[in-house]
Amino acid sequence: MKKHRLLIAILSCTLTLSTVTSCDNFLDAENISNSNEEQQFDSTADTFTALIGVYNQVIGDDGYGQRISLYFPQSADDFKTSGDYNCNDRRGLSTYGACTSNPDLNKPFLKLYSGIERANLVIKNIPLSKVMQSGSEADKKLMNRYLGEAYTLRALFYFDLIKNWGDVPMQMVPSSDLESVYLPKTDRDVIYDKIIADLETASNLVPWRSEANSSNTRITKAAVKGLRARIALARAGYSLRREPRIMAKGSNSQTYYQIAYDECKSIITEGQHGLNGNFEATFRALHDNTEDAAHEVIFAVGAFGGNAATDSKIGYYNGMRHGDGSNWKSSGGINAIATYFYEFSKYDVRRDITVASMQINDANQAILATGAVCTDGKFRKSWTSVTGTAQQLAIDWPLLRYSDILLMFAEADNELNGSPSAEAVNAVKQVRDRAYVGNLGQAGTIPTDKTGFFNYIVKERLLEFGGEGLRKYDLIRWNLLATKIAETKQKLTDLLNGTGQYSTVPSYLYYKASPYDRTKTAQAALQAIDIYVQPGTTREDVYYTPSVTSTPAGYTRVNWRVAVTADYISSPLKGYAQYFEANRKELFPIYDDIILSNYNLKQDYGY
Repeated sequence: MKKHRLLIAILSCTLTLSTVTSCDNFLDAENISNSNEEQQFDSTADTFTALIGVYNQVIGDDGYGQRISLYFPQSADDFKTSGDYNCNDRRGLSTYGACTSNPDLNKPFLKLYSGIERANLVIKNIPLSKVMQSGSEADKKLMNRYLGEAYTLRALFYFDLIKNWGDVPMQMVPSSDLESVYLPKTDRDVIYDKIIADLETASNLVPWRSEANSSNTRITKAAVKGLRARIALARAGYSLRREPRIMAKGSNSQTYYQIAYDECKSIITEGQHGLNGNFEATFRALHDNTEDAAHEVIFAVGAFGGNAATDSKIGYYNGMRHGDGSNWKSSGGINAIATYFYEFSKYDVRRDITVASMQINDANQAILATGAVCTDGKFRKSWTSVTGTAQQLAIDWPLLRYSDILLMFAEADNELNGSPSAEAVNAVKQVRDRAYVGNLGQAGTIPTDKTGFFNYIVKERLLEFGGEGLRKYDLIRWNLLATKIAETKQKLTDLLNGTGQYSTVPSYLYYKASPYDRTKTAQAALQAIDIYVQPGTTREDVYYTPSVTSTPAGYTRVNWRVAVTADYISSPLKGYAQYFEANRKELFPIYDDIILSNYNLKQDYGY
């Protein structure tokens, strides 16, 4: 694995296909002569070098190493960015109050188009290569695999652009082949249809995992099909339109539900991937660049090199917080919305992995976090071998998991049939049963009517994918973002007041710090903290039982319910999603300088 990553690093340094050369124009690519293009693709080895250049545009701080994976998906009803509002940084994104001058909107946009340019060069030149004209059948097969990967990566780049900015310029050939690089916006449904068709082509070119002889940071057939299903569901669902400026459902939705159904069914039937029986192990593997035993992570964005261009700040910027003086300094910059902890049943094993209600102090002790600063716990610096102040941790990002395939399959099945089939119910049950392993009697019943089943999937995806950057985009395609933000604000108000479903939530928790053992599971590490349990109750009920009025001897008090204040909910600086506006803020503005660099571009959506 490490040798493979070193090879990627070496090859990326030798890439001769330059792309974006200036931030003044995101389509201002270096002009490459036809002879140089021909030479770049005259062998499988040189072509692979070019392909690695495309992969390199997925990673790094401006890709899935930080901004696209961690900044852009905030906030939904699971997590939000920590800190006070500033329209010109990540907190402006999280609160739906980003200015058009926000620099965090700039480089990811440019990087995605740089990836598209690199992919276009590969897609154009592989069919023209002398390898494809006169090479061996084995070499042709390999070149076709590279072509399929390039199609898939280009589709991913466009999907990220559409999710965050809506209609964008569509460029399907290298810049040197255009009469003008000043392209206007293209309707997103046109782009969707193009990349959905491209992914169908790619799925016939790329091998299954068992044939690929590569890690899950390389695209395989299941990754192509899974991405196609995800894009098809987005195409079928709602999005914010330019004219009129409303949330509207895509045309011919049933066609796209069928695509999603077929692709997910194909992955399930093939049996190359499965659910890992140990939910935590799925994420632990990402911390040391290995694969989980069931190959649940179908495609992960790789990280390597210890730099901002190719590595990731996953586990440092986000993830469980480790004090500055501890062995593992990390910031814990993404906080669980205070009500999210209570969306989980106390029997759901995902709760204490997804929501880190503990943190590590400067003395390397595990302590409790307040109810307002729990973090996303699927990523933890202390699960790596990296200590000290390092920020790049080489933690891979889980872009597609098998549990997503099961839940997308179930969702599409329900939409196509008007109610879930037995197969769809079983798909959801597999995900649910893993969450309640050891307590299956507490898992409850899965509804079998269309509306009930849909609502169940909405909730199940909230619990299964917390902190993985999916929730905001799910809510947008279901046209539920405004609804869930309003519901969450009401829940936060009820939590603040200790009313309704939160009437027994303790105001405070009391604990004794314990030495932290990084080898323990998330749940065991939390259990190792001595939390005060009132006589007549159990440890499992401590989060659901009103607290005693005074601090027990020898214990430290931490604010739990009372950590949620009126400012936390609605103040201009600290409030949750306080600048959200329906039919406007579902999408980001385009960075000012990008608009100025292209006279055919304009801001939309009221920015």
